[in-house]
Amino acid sequence: MNNLANLDLNLLTALHALLQERNVTRAAERVGLSQPAMSAALGRLRRHFGDDLLIRVGNRFELSSLGRELAGHTGLACQVLERLFSARVGFDPMTSEREFTLVTSDYPLAVLGSALTEALRERAPRVRLRLPQVSRGAVEDIDTTLRSVDGVLMPHGILGDLPAVDLYQDRWVCMVSDSNTAVGDRLTIEHVRTLPWIVTYQRPTSYAPAAEQFGMLDIEPHIEIRVEGFLSLPLLVAGTDRIALVQERLARRLLPLGGFRIMDCPFEVTPLVEAFWWHPVHRHDPGHLWLRDFLAEVGRSVGASVPAPVD
Repeated sequence: MNNLANLDLNLLTALHALLQERNVTRAAERVGLSQPAMSAALGRLRRHFGDDLLIRVGNRFELSSLGRELAGHTGLACQVLERLFSARVGFDPMTSEREFTLVTSDYPLAVLGSALTEALRERAPRVRLRLPQVSRGAVEDIDTTLRSVDGVLMPHGILGDLPAVDLYQDRWVCMVSDSNTAVGDRLTIEHVRTLPWIVTYQRPTSYAPAAEQFGMLDIEPHIEIRVEGFLSLPLLVAGTDRIALVQERLARRLLPLGGFRIMDCPFEVTPLVEAFWWHPVHRHDPGHLWLRDFLAEVGRSVGASVPAPVD
């Protein structure tokens, strides 16, 4: 604490800019300082750390070993300090200009996005949303991630031992091309065994737990293509004999693209429950409490909209 008391925390923003830009002039422009002021800040940082941080190589700068290590921490530190000093006693959604950060993937954003943004404009017209894409690293170090953002949109079954607000339920369906003559009115286990599949990578950012059914059914599917997210599935199914596994609410949202049919899976699949996961450090934050209630309300409205039965 003595070291912290003697530090000028303004140096943190300078350090973050320098490590990101690797250029004194660009770092100065980024934080609104003059170039001499940023050069002076770099000098103070070098003395504090006992390291050059930025090393000139020809006509450019590279990060030192310590600089590379610090670069992975300064962004989080800036976010935590910004959240700390922007805290307020109360929260009025009609007047607040707060920005909430929700880490998400393409699936919940496609399902919730329209209802969420329309409700936000009505209920909190000056509040802003930042929606960064979830990454594998963010999930693997979820405690650190959730300390620096307001929460993560993710289904049950991936995270645990963290508070969550359930939003809506969805079920898994299959997607086939509307020109696929090998499939008639229904999809069968034999189709699952013989036709090629397009699947998402089995990782937290695009996890399809229904795919685990293949092993339980002693099926080795012919996987022809793997993709990162769900939104590209209809484009890679249309006009082919491929099958894809997808969430029904998302499939219904994508139907206007055309070129595919939605079909019941020929095996039992556990429904998906989408949730908003957050860190206990936000428990008593009035703004965060409003956000949790708001997301739950939007989720209920989406959940109450039952997709039409599969033909």
